[in-house]
Formats: sequence, C-alpha cells, structure tokens
Amino acid sequence: MILNHLWGIYTHPKEEWQTIDTRHENYLYAFSHIAIIALIPAIVGYYSAAHLGWSIGAGELIRLTQQSALLMSLAMYFGLVTGVVALAVLINELAKAFDASPTYTQSLELAAYTATPLFMVGFAGLYPELWFIMTIGLVGLSYSVYLLYSGVPIMLHIPEEKGFIYSSSVVTCGLVLLVILMAGSVILWSMGLGPIYSH
Repeated sequence: MILNHLWGIYTHPKEEWQTIDTRHENYLYAFSHIAIIALIPAIVGYYSAAHLGWSIGAGELIRLTQQSALLMSLAMYFGLVTGVVALAVLINELAKAFDASPTYTQSLELAAYTATPLFMVGFAGLYPELWFIMTIGLVGLSYSVYLLYSGVPIMLHIPEEKGFIYSSSVVTCGLVLLVILMAGSVILWSMGLGPIYSH
C-alpha cells in the first residue's frame, strides 16, 4: 500500500525509518507517496479559496474565483511535487560530501517522508484563519525537521554527529529552495498570473 508508512512516521518515527530502510521500495513507490500527499494542500487550498474564503485580521473574507483558485491550486500542486523532487536531488548530492552514497530512491524516500507533515498541514485550510494556519504550519515544519534529523543517520548510514551537520545543511538548502519557489510565485504574479478575487 502506497501510504503504509504514514501512521508509523507519526507514532514511532525512528522504528519506521528502520522499516523504510530495511525494505526500500522502488522510485515509483516513493514518487507516488509524494503525488498523493501533495493533493491534500492543493485540494483543500482550492476549496477554502473558492468556497470558504480566507480571513486575514478583521477585514472581509477574501475569496478567489473558481477558475483562479483552480489555477493557483494546480500551480501549488506541481510546485510542491517539484520542490520535494528537487530536495531529493539536493539530499543525494550533499551526501557525497559526507562519505555517503545513497541511491536516488533512498534520497527520494527521505525527502518524501520528511515533507509529509508539511503537506498534512494542508488540512488546516479547512479553517482558513491566518493565525491558525501559521500555528499548525509551525508545528508541521518542526515535525518535518525532527523527521529529517532522526531519519538521516538511519537512511544514509552515517554516524549521528555527521548526520546532525548533514541534516542542518539539508534544512538550509530546503529553506533556499522555498525562497526560490516563493520568488518564482512573485514573478508569475507580476506577469499577470496572480489571483483573481470574487466580489
């Protein structure tokens, strides 16, 4: 089953990393996990933007037209999937500097399961209050970072001390990747591909 590690990474992450490392699935399996989990923020984002409306402070609810919300959600979906695949490439390339040589599938598994809590935060969009989304987002980000730090020594077979430095490098690269994605969004918006609000 594609999502069979989902419960384990929340209830007993280190043991689950051991299980993932013991029986590596193929590249398509790891990619399928990303493709399915990334649907959560995209679908919920569409629904909340087009139908529920976003509340930012004390002002009126902000809604997008259904077409605009759909385009934004599709862009978000492909951005999230591309971001995780790019993170897997970074994980794979950085590993060489730490005397580790994971397969690309191992790197993709590490990126996919590390990103899962962030994608699950998408459910928070069903209550589209900015303060709530930010709080849940911070919790999801913290748990993703924890998963990375706990998973690297197991998945890459490197000592924990080296794993800590390596994980910190991956977090830094991940933040740079996030900034690049955000900058790309701003550029697209400035080219006239921004949101269209419904009145």
